Amino acid sequence: MTEVFTNDWSQVMDFALKVGIATISGLLIGLEREFKGKEAGLKTNTLVAIGAAVFVLISMRFYGEEYTDVTRVLSQIVTGIGFLGAGVILQNEKEERVKGLTTAATLWCSAGAGCLAAMAMWLELVILTVLVVIVNIVFGYIDDRLSKNSN
Repeated sequence: MTEVFTNDWSQVMDFALKVGIATISGLLIGLEREFKGKEAGLKTNTLVAIGAAVFVLISMRFYGEEYTDVTRVLSQIVTGIGFLGAGVILQNEKEERVKGLTTAATLWCSAGAGCLAAMAMWLELVILTVLVVIVNIVFGYIDDRLSKNSN
């Protein structure tokens, strides 16, 4: 008979640490989107990072098992986030422009952050988080200035 509680506390704490750090990264990435009033902001980016981390952690439980390929989960996360990102991309026919591409790309990066956190790739996670926030803030400012100058 399989026991219901097979986790030891070190596994639970490892899970909590990785998901907690994924949460912080998702919050930091989503904060900028929230300040800009985007549909996919703080909560969405945070939940994407948490979800990606959880799926990678579940997949790693099967590492070494016969007939398993834990890397397939990563490809499924990328595919799933593609569908989620497509949902935030809108075409405004009146203005003849597409909106939401940056938000969709940011969701993709949040999923990457969750995957990095799950794999305990801490330095890479910090680099990704900082880069995403910088790109969204600095290049968002530049993009706004260029848009105002062209109008």
